[in-house]
Amino acid sequence: MSLTPGSTIGIIGGGQLGRMLAMAAARLGYRIVVLEPQPDCPAAQVANRQIVAAYDDPAALAELAGTSAVVTYEFENVPVAAAETLAATVPVYPPARALEIAQDRVTEKNFLNGIGIPTAEFCPVDNDDQLTEALKTFNGSGVLKTRRMGYDGKGQRVLRDMQTAGFAGTCEAMGNVPLILESLVAFEREISVIAARGLDGSIAVFDPAENIHREGILRSSTLPAVIRPETAAAAKDAASKILSALGCVGVIGVEFFVLADGALLANELAPRVHNSGHWTEAACVVSQFEQHIRAVAGLPLGSPARHFDCVMENLIGDDMLKVPALLAEPDLMLHLYGKAESRPGRKMGHFIRLVRPR
Repeated sequence: MSLTPGSTIGIIGGGQLGRMLAMAAARLGYRIVVLEPQPDCPAAQVANRQIVAAYDDPAALAELAGTSAVVTYEFENVPVAAAETLAATVPVYPPARALEIAQDRVTEKNFLNGIGIPTAEFCPVDNDDQLTEALKTFNGSGVLKTRRMGYDGKGQRVLRDMQTAGFAGTCEAMGNVPLILESLVAFEREISVIAARGLDGSIAVFDPAENIHREGILRSSTLPAVIRPETAAAAKDAASKILSALGCVGVIGVEFFVLADGALLANELAPRVHNSGHWTEAACVVSQFEQHIRAVAGLPLGSPARHFDCVMENLIGDDMLKVPALLAEPDLMLHLYGKAESRPGRKMGHFIRLVRPR
């Protein structure tokens, strides 16, 4: 049964993704309560109410459950125990299992490989000796990452053509936390797919976007991606398979490496709306944000059809100085996140340039 207009949807996390989810929910007639420890967060500026508390605060979780008809989240590092606590009294989508898998890179890759989706080769690493042995496996090169909590290039170190000895202090420098060494992948391009699954099991998949990252941060997403039709179909099929295997309700983002022969290696998945899906705001009738709200509210999924080619670019730090010039352009949609302070590496907004057919 779908939620009636006027019902309240709870969102854990008050960043820009929560803000855009709240805006989409309002258009469909829903109220929003946000659980976020930072006051006056971007999502709270457009929500009906904010609970200012830690994500795992028992009283706040009880308040959120008592207020909401359904609860979702805007980032994948929500404490699994908090999601499980909420799920005992109120529906939580995507499920806690999706969080648990996405929060650990080793668990995530084992899950993907287990359902037939290939990834880069990898080795768990807990100390410098294990790092030395893992590098031998990958001929002295690889990407060393924290298994948990990394995002936007944080918690990563690229190792190229290194000697397989002399790594004393490397794991300490990475924080003495569980790590993963992934093999370097000779990829031609990076793409991502945004897909949604409804309460009834229906699935809708948006077209793959071609992504460019700099310093670990997504800079742009371009539609259409310069890939073969069969590669696009394989990426969409993989995203659908992930949704079904997780029993997921809501939107997920899946990132892939595209190899020279068109084959795909999954890089990571995010059980939430995704930065590389922002283009859907301007190029589709139903955005990824509305699609997610439709899914968790039990409404029919919208069409993922793309009506325009486009390029989405993030506004990061001092890119905010470009805003007046951007607003003078035709066929451009600007979205700012309401963040008071601009600083290097911080996502302040994005814009989408439409490419109209001639």
